[in-house]
Amino acid sequence: MGWVIDTCILLDILEPDPEFGESSARLLDEIRSDGLEIAPVIYVELAPAFGGSRRRQDLFLSRIGFSLPPEWERADTETARAAWARFIHLKRTGKTPKKPLADLLIGSFAHRRRGLVTRNPKHFSGAFPDLKILVPP
Repeated sequence: MGWVIDTCILLDILEPDPEFGESSARLLDEIRSDGLEIAPVIYVELAPAFGGSRRRQDLFLSRIGFSLPPEWERADTETARAAWARFIHLKRTGKTPKKPLADLLIGSFAHRRRGLVTRNPKHFSGAFPDLKILVPP
């Protein structure tokens, strides 16, 4: 199983972001041979960037080395359940991340894979302390 690529990295390349686009693309090139994946929730998050056009979105993803996202599995659900429990504990202590649900689902999906490529490691490290995270330089 490959690296899960976070939405922010894909948007860096798509737009192209003047600050992060090139470094995000270089990092994907470096790890492409390990395999590139997106979680189903990332596929959903990307839809607005393509005006809802599935054909344009799938074409973009295939051009940079992705196939359709793999299925969500029972193990992903179990990881998400445990992460949600940790999140609620953190919430009660006042230490919650900004957008928990999408990031918890992405982190849960990446947990069974090689790791996650993101510019937002703090969104994931608290809920998934053992998740390997790569950040573009």
